[in-house]
Amino acid sequence: MKITFIGHSAFVLQDGEHTVVIDPFIEGNPVAKHSLDDVKAMKPGTVLITHAHGDHWGNAMQLAEAGATIIGTAEIGGYAGKNGAQNAIGANIGGTVKQPWGSVYFTPAWHSSSFPDGTYGGMPTGLIIEIGGKRLYFAGDTALFSDMSLIGDKGIDLAFLPIGDHYTMGPEEAARALDLIKPKDAIPMHYGTFPGLSGDPQVFAAEAQKRGVKAHLIQPGETIEY
Repeated sequence: MKITFIGHSAFVLQDGEHTVVIDPFIEGNPVAKHSLDDVKAMKPGTVLITHAHGDHWGNAMQLAEAGATIIGTAEIGGYAGKNGAQNAIGANIGGTVKQPWGSVYFTPAWHSSSFPDGTYGGMPTGLIIEIGGKRLYFAGDTALFSDMSLIGDKGIDLAFLPIGDHYTMGPEEAARALDLIKPKDAIPMHYGTFPGLSGDPQVFAAEAQKRGVKAHLIQPGETIEY
């Protein structure tokens, strides 16, 4: 599986046949190296949305216009459909949506959620994504919470965790999350995009190493094989 970091919390997953985009904040993303056209050229079939804030909702509608299916909470799916998305699926926490590439299960996240126009975006979520023979936990924007241990019980290969602080966990709390999730590997995200997101990925990587977890510090625009 290929993982491309667009920047902030935007990622592209490719398993060879399918392309899934997560939280597609592309245009207006100050650290993004890919343009919206670059991402469209990857032919994404699915866009997964953790919550409705503009730095996560991003270019979801433009990707939907190019043929992708938007999957998020009932409020996100409903908003997308109301605003012209031809294919949108609304689910909710505890539910699983199966797709040709695998599945996505919605977990809680401690945050908030509203669209850029102020419309309520439903509860924020994390995602457990089954793709390419791997189980990924994409935490979205969240604080540390003890029920992450239940997520860890599912057996997580790779955890994507916010470390920016101010709006989410900082690197130390994200490292404590590793104690609960127990993934094999981790990718820090949601840091360095804006001045307030001051979490240091090197601090997170050092704390992860103490726990026997390999932290992949991917730079915006970079693709790794996992």
